[in-house]
Amino acid sequence: MSEQSTPQMKIIPFTEQIIAGRFSDKTVIVTGSASGIGRATTLRIAREGGRVIASDISSDRLAVLVADNPQLDLVPVVGDISVQEDVDQIVEIIGSDNGLYGLVNNAGIMDNFQTISEVTDEVWERVFAVNVWGTMRMSRAAIPYMLENRQGAIVNLTSAAGLGGGAAGVAYTASKHAVIGMTKNTAIMYGPDGIRCNAVAPGGVITNIGGQMLSRRAQERIGAAMFVTSPGVATPEALAATITWLLSPDAGNVNGAVVSSDGGWKAF
Repeated sequence: MSEQSTPQMKIIPFTEQIIAGRFSDKTVIVTGSASGIGRATTLRIAREGGRVIASDISSDRLAVLVADNPQLDLVPVVGDISVQEDVDQIVEIIGSDNGLYGLVNNAGIMDNFQTISEVTDEVWERVFAVNVWGTMRMSRAAIPYMLENRQGAIVNLTSAAGLGGGAAGVAYTASKHAVIGMTKNTAIMYGPDGIRCNAVAPGGVITNIGGQMLSRRAQERIGAAMFVTSPGVATPEALAATITWLLSPDAGNVNGAVVSSDGGWKAF
């Protein structure tokens, strides 16, 4: 259920409150920006005055995002963050005027809940290529720009699956644990240079990330328990509120943190 919608579950109420000018004169890269959490985050930053380099693997969805919001400062770029050449293309758009303030490593894929005895090399490698390698490559490319200004903020998307072992399959779970390790190491290494790195761990969210529970073992071990303990599914806008707070100067004293935004699910 991690970061996927479940029709039988209730939607956790949320009302978005725009903070005018919070990202004025700031350039932020958002990956996976054309749908779900990434789209909500992209729009929230842009509505609060930011310039968003909106990256996504889908050219069609990016075109719709830009066409639906002509008043916002959106710079679309089609790219697959698991491919180094595409990452280079994304960061080249930054330019030298304002530099780069923020990076939201949102893009990710699910694994269909396969266990260690069921997962294929193909699934493992693809999940890690996007969730781990993609996050690393985007951060590696972005940090030099932040170092130039001696300030910056990175927000990585982990998951409730990154905080335990019972919210996804083995590949997705391992990948999101890796993202947490990357987050904490980056915070320690670059904090003295004015660069913060934090992570957000969603629970159930209404997105198109997918992830059918194909494993019988997973169905038996965690299927029912996840449904019983989950408080419901969040809207993408609720996650965008958490992400943009961590990205903003208001969270200036927060570094290396993993913030659960799951309606209290992992408190069980």
